[in-house]
Amino acid sequence: MLNELGSPDLLHSIIAILVLLVIWQYYKMQIMAGRVLAVDIFDRSSTRMHVYAVAKGACQHCAALNGRVYLPSVIAKPDFSPLEVPCVNPTGCTGVLVGLYGAWDEARQVLELLRVNHKKGCVTLSSAEFQALLDGAWERSISAETDRVSMYMLTAMQYEDSKQELAIGHYGYVLKHPKEVRHLPLLVPAYLQITQLLAKAGRWSEVETHIDQFESRYPKLGSGQHFPSLKQRDVMRTRKTEALKNRLMQLSA
Repeated sequence: MLNELGSPDLLHSIIAILVLLVIWQYYKMQIMAGRVLAVDIFDRSSTRMHVYAVAKGACQHCAALNGRVYLPSVIAKPDFSPLEVPCVNPTGCTGVLVGLYGAWDEARQVLELLRVNHKKGCVTLSSAEFQALLDGAWERSISAETDRVSMYMLTAMQYEDSKQELAIGHYGYVLKHPKEVRHLPLLVPAYLQITQLLAKAGRWSEVETHIDQFESRYPKLGSGQHFPSLKQRDVMRTRKTEALKNRLMQLSA
């Protein structure tokens, strides 16, 4: 046995494996830092960038951050926050940080911008660049399933005003199909936005249905990393009161 372990061929194999492991770890570190881009076929499930998006009607401070893209290494820092200054909206603006792999052309262009700006760790896309990212042929890319929930959330937020039905449908999909831990932070914002859109459309029975689901998923006495804040609970409580008033008005009519 000792002779086998001491054979030159076996020692060479062990050394080669260790070298490959070191190279692979270095490669992963370079990807996280944005200095190189991952090869799609070997790394489909990774998150290569994070996009910060803000819902319509946000305060000027939050709205200015819409379309900012970060490297994963920046997000991983303990003191990271996408907000440069505190939000001035009394009820809080709805913003989400969405992870993407990004295997379509427009996303690759954003990844290249991140690579060039890797020391800063982020880039802010113009309205046209952000729109191009969302409207790109992502559903035909190899990362379509990996990015679907994230892209539905981003698209819903972008099209709340111009394509209300699409936004409602996309928020509904996000609420029904959270497949990974990274999707959990999207659920409360999705509840807030879908109930707001449904209320504007006068679809109060659907508002009540989603509020019931919200309260079931996030019990009042419960708490957790992705649970709603007190401000967010207040918004949903107010919306529930509006829905109940509307139902009473219909019954008395």
